[in-house]
Amino acid sequence: MAYWLMKSEPDVFGIDDLQRAGVEPWDGVRNYQVRNMIRDRMQVGDLAFFYHSNCPVPGIVGIMRICRAGYPDQSAFDPQHRSFDPKSEPANPRWYCVDVEFVTKFRGVISLAWLKRQPQMAECPLVQRGNRLSIMPLTEAQWNFISDHSQWR
Repeated sequence: MAYWLMKSEPDVFGIDDLQRAGVEPWDGVRNYQVRNMIRDRMQVGDLAFFYHSNCPVPGIVGIMRICRAGYPDQSAFDPQHRSFDPKSEPANPRWYCVDVEFVTKFRGVISLAWLKRQPQMAECPLVQRGNRLSIMPLTEAQWNFISDHSQWR
């Protein structure tokens, strides 16, 4: 099993949206490094923290599970979709997505500010300067450290 942190802006798609839907595609990713992780590394059963970004208190707000491994992102083929890519073709897809399912929503936000103050998170890409990827892998130790803070659940 692998562990991930996946970012979304709550006014676009937040933890409450996933909770209502139950299962949703994590689509619209338009970064080749992240695309490669989605396509090549994410597997059914992997766990991910849901992270709200670009909001007053950015941070981890819940947990989701990968329930369908990487497959071509259909939003790339739809001219009406905000993530349309005319260079991506169904026969040769450029972009991929995974399906995620809701696991739990935390009672509060595990804020980025708090995470940055934790020595156990110093090597986490999230807290390192200049890392702006929307999806990033976490080590088992990083996952467990965050998960062990049960006061957030």
